[in-house]
Amino acid sequence: MISIRKAEERGHFNHGWLDTFHTFSFADYYDPENMGFRTLRVINDDRVAPGGGFPTHGHRDMEIVTYVLEGALAHRDSMGTGSIIRPGEVQRMSAGTGVRHSEMNPSDEEWVHLLQIWILPERPNITPSYEQTAFSTEERSGKLRLVASHDGREGSVTIHQDAELYATLLDGGQSVTHEFKPNRYGWLHVARGEAEINGTKLRAGDGAAIADEKSITISGQGSELLLFDLP
Repeated sequence: MISIRKAEERGHFNHGWLDTFHTFSFADYYDPENMGFRTLRVINDDRVAPGGGFPTHGHRDMEIVTYVLEGALAHRDSMGTGSIIRPGEVQRMSAGTGVRHSEMNPSDEEWVHLLQIWILPERPNITPSYEQTAFSTEERSGKLRLVASHDGREGSVTIHQDAELYATLLDGGQSVTHEFKPNRYGWLHVARGEAEINGTKLRAGDGAAIADEKSITISGQGSELLLFDLP
């Protein structure tokens, strides 16, 4: 079964410096029917104005993955980590027992477009940690590239949950297929472009919850997509 969550159904707030869409309930957006999917808790589709950003604030007991689509994002945290995240790079921060961080747009001219993803950890009170890895366009073009996993295989960032995150770039009707093991679920997020999943058409911002499917085939046109394989 594939259930579509349309882009326009998401929560939306435009704060001037931040234009954001919430796939699931987050902050001032509350939808009891969309509190997350399995261990996937948050997908925020954020556009941050030049010089804007999220000042230092705290989190705990959450696996936070940041995926930049356009522009650049400057990260600082209480672990002493400082970095710039650019398109094709995946950042993983395990908040665990508690971490404070900021995410800012360092540009004076360009907006930054990013996805912030929260995944529930397998246990509370994990020691906070940080990881950032780049995945080339070639690695993601026409194939599902594993970018986050429980065991960090294939050079993916390591998350403290039995979940897998794949990224793909599809164009000209290219297609990829993913098979699910028994009792696994999926969520597909269309970051940009157009796509089809098992023949169902999707556009940028749409999500698809996947349950009781042995496999899915995804095709795309100018599309960038994230696929979650979840317990």
